Amino acid sequence: MEGALKLSQEMSWPYRIEEWDFALQLGHGFVLQRDGAVIGTAFWWPYGEAHASAGMIIVAKAAQGRGYGAQLMDALLASAYPRAIVLNSTAEGQALYRRRGFAPIGVIHQHQGIPTGRHEAPRPSLVRAMAPSDFEAIARLDRQAMGWARRPLLERLVQSGDGYVLLRDGMPHGYGISRRFGRGLVVGPVVAESQVDARALIEAVLARLGSVFVRIDTSASSQLGEWLEGIGLRQVGDATTMVLGTQMPSTGPARTFAIANQSFG
Repeated sequence: MEGALKLSQEMSWPYRIEEWDFALQLGHGFVLQRDGAVIGTAFWWPYGEAHASAGMIIVAKAAQGRGYGAQLMDALLASAYPRAIVLNSTAEGQALYRRRGFAPIGVIHQHQGIPTGRHEAPRPSLVRAMAPSDFEAIARLDRQAMGWARRPLLERLVQSGDGYVLLRDGMPHGYGISRRFGRGLVVGPVVAESQVDARALIEAVLARLGSVFVRIDTSASSQLGEWLEGIGLRQVGDATTMVLGTQMPSTGPARTFAIANQSFG
């Protein structure tokens, strides 16, 4: 993991050693070594027997252009087979993934900064802190939004972060989680039935954070971008979501408005 951390630092990716440890505990990782040094990494995370996500795919700058990325991807695909795989690609990585059958299905916008203005927590009858008894409802909402089950990831996210649920008729109809990540905190996943509900969940998180660096990765189709820009979370980058195999559609009405991060989805 120390070698992997150095790679991510070289790429200016905001991972700490804790992010690498989190990823390894939940999934499967590969490394390429040369003269005892880690020069490449690739991870994948299983969601049941039919689906997976992939990420943390890095090749050291000095080793790029020599087929190492292809070796990593081939090892990853062989290990994850026959699952459908989703990943979020940089512009530079798309050609590699397209050659292996991945097709683009969307765009993720990365927003970050220190939120401006005063953020009022919604009334407790609308949004409250997550309780252990909420987990089954959260897992059901997440499966509606994602199209697959990812209970181990959700369990770890709930354990490591602060969660909120949005209520309707006293029952959870959305959830949001914030946790320590990179330079500050990441807000995600945020799963809700509408843009208004998603904003209420994000406001609940921001109301308790104060002046702290926040990152939110959201789909370009979420319609949250303008609002996030307005509260000081500028868009600083994007990634193309790609899939290999059959992507299970969201069954709704819950949708994903912010992802856990660009690796886990």
